Amino acid sequence: MTLAKPDSTAALRFPAVRWLLLSGTSESLAARALAVVIGYQLYQVTRSPLALGWLGLVEAIPAVGLALLGGHFADRRDRRRIVLVTRFVMLLAALAMSFVSTGAVVSLLALYALVFVSGLARGFGDPAASAFEMQVVPGQVYVNAATWLGSASLGAAMLGPAVGGFAFDLLHAHGAYLLVAALQLVALVAVWRVPVAGTPQPKSDGPEEPIWDSIREGLTFVRRDPVLLGSMALDLFAVLFGGAVALLPIFADDILKVGARGLGFLVAAPSVGALLVTLWATRHPPTRNAGRTLLICVGGFGVSIIVFALSHTLWLSLLALVLSGGFDGVSMVIRRSILRLRTPAHLRGRVASVSLLFIGSSNEIGAFESGFAASLLGTVRSVWLGGLVTLGVVAYSAFKLPELRRLSLEELSADPTGDDARKTAAEAELREQTTGT
Repeated sequence: MTLAKPDSTAALRFPAVRWLLLSGTSESLAARALAVVIGYQLYQVTRSPLALGWLGLVEAIPAVGLALLGGHFADRRDRRRIVLVTRFVMLLAALAMSFVSTGAVVSLLALYALVFVSGLARGFGDPAASAFEMQVVPGQVYVNAATWLGSASLGAAMLGPAVGGFAFDLLHAHGAYLLVAALQLVALVAVWRVPVAGTPQPKSDGPEEPIWDSIREGLTFVRRDPVLLGSMALDLFAVLFGGAVALLPIFADDILKVGARGLGFLVAAPSVGALLVTLWATRHPPTRNAGRTLLICVGGFGVSIIVFALSHTLWLSLLALVLSGGFDGVSMVIRRSILRLRTPAHLRGRVASVSLLFIGSSNEIGAFESGFAASLLGTVRSVWLGGLVTLGVVAYSAFKLPELRRLSLEELSADPTGDDARKTAAEAELREQTTGT
């Protein structure tokens, strides 16, 4: 069968997608600007790579620890309400960061405590936000919507670090945190405006099952799907060992000597590459040979990180980071589509929480691993060794996961509901095993 040429703007005809675009853009701007501001502020005060590693760990502990519980509530409560409450908490945390940064002496304990509070909000809010997106975006345009939502988020992520760097130089830390709070307010209002009429949240029949049984159902579903589990694990280990974002303040200040503004460009560079490839994917979605493409892109990410670690010039460092973002952008679209197209509606919050558990482990715990490895091995050596580990992970995955290697998303993308007979049968088998009947 010959598939029709993809309509690159199909998803944008839906108001829900347009409001989600605004929300995602503002949220990414705020998050990336905040990362630059607080990272550079902490490094200026401490001059310690381990302090940057602790920053990631302090946020990861609550965010990762509560993700599965957040997934349970995302499938049992109003998802939009959860997103609104948790994002409001993050807005208040940004305002508090501005307050504690107004004096001559900055309280590191207060900053870490506020990062911890933001992590608590993320633990509950991120699974609900992911499931809410899958709830309101029509299934027949989801791959296209995923590329647009990813592009908007990446475009904001590209500008956010530069905004954070310039805001830090011009407004100092306290003014930069106020700008972050304003962006979070825009994201909050946009979520509130997303229409949900006609897209009711799935509700379970009968009495509500115990929390642990609910969480275990989502975990079991992911464990028994080698494509879901393999794509999540591949991203986890690649970013855990190959990521260098947490160490960029050191590269900017000590190796490349480009200061806070240069740091903003370095942090934004991966998003430039990711934005370019996701915009390209709106017209050429990576559905055919998706598994093979995923493996190639993660391998390319590892090579780019090695080049970045060995570079001593700004232009080569920026180019390597742009390429790393491009490879990661393609793999992000594929992973996001796998998550939507292979998950039943009533499990989306819990499966999303498992995915976010992997992402949180790779990003925040990876930041701690980067700081710890840099303190032991040196900054440059720890980064290029991490790139080599990423290549090893890709080789192992290609050999051990043939289902992932042969994956094609074309058949799943053609199913407008995302809940075809394959998933219905898998769901019935899962319920048999988790209930013991």
